[in-house]
Amino acid sequence: MEKLSVAIITLNEERNIERCLASVTGLADEIIVVDSLSTDKTREICDKYHVQFSTHPFAGYIEQKIEALNRCNHKFVLSLDADEALSEELKTSILQEKAKGFSGIYSFNRLTNYCGQWIKHCGWYPDVKLRLFDKTIAFWGGNNPHDKLILKDKKSRIKHLNGDLFHYSYYTVDEHYKQANRFADIASKTLFEKEKKSSIPYAVLKTVAKFTRNYIFKLGFLDGRFGFTICKISALETWWKYTRVITLNKQKRSESDV
Repeated sequence: MEKLSVAIITLNEERNIERCLASVTGLADEIIVVDSLSTDKTREICDKYHVQFSTHPFAGYIEQKIEALNRCNHKFVLSLDADEALSEELKTSILQEKAKGFSGIYSFNRLTNYCGQWIKHCGWYPDVKLRLFDKTIAFWGGNNPHDKLILKDKKSRIKHLNGDLFHYSYYTVDEHYKQANRFADIASKTLFEKEKKSSIPYAVLKTVAKFTRNYIFKLGFLDGRFGFTICKISALETWWKYTRVITLNKQKRSESDV
């Protein structure tokens, strides 16, 4: 039977990590946790599950996942975030594949819990993720803060598994605002470093398009008041991202004029 590594990155995840670890008990042959110097009880909880715990100063979401992947000893890896957990159906699907012998890349749907409500629309479901893979044919890439699994051969076979990956995203709306602000800051700096340009009309267009897509075309209105809140904050994050690119480019021009 093929052995499986589970890779998790953490930072002050005491309210989430035990649920994540419990969901892979009986499935993982090793659990690799790369922690970004947590100051809460994250390590104490991990120790109860006999994980291979190591610390690594936060270098970016993609960089942390690469670090965790590099520490995995087995060919097949299941990559999870600390605020995620396998549903029983998904766990059974993975166990069945493990018994048969893993092959290639696997995808599954992610279902997000927002302030106690499961979100079925807003562009959040089905949120298909590639998280179970042969590490010899895939690697982490993308643009921070959004990591993406890159396949070395785009023709690689991808099998979709039954069951959901549960994602416990935000416990309060205020947490969402703060994370959106943080993500916008990271994303704007990434765009700036790639010498991308922006303008107020472009930022307005992208913001309106984001809200319209998620709330109207992705049926966010069916998720009630939280659906509206999610779509509003997602659009606001887009506005912040592109207007901050404008600011960064202005600062660069001012510095070059000195």
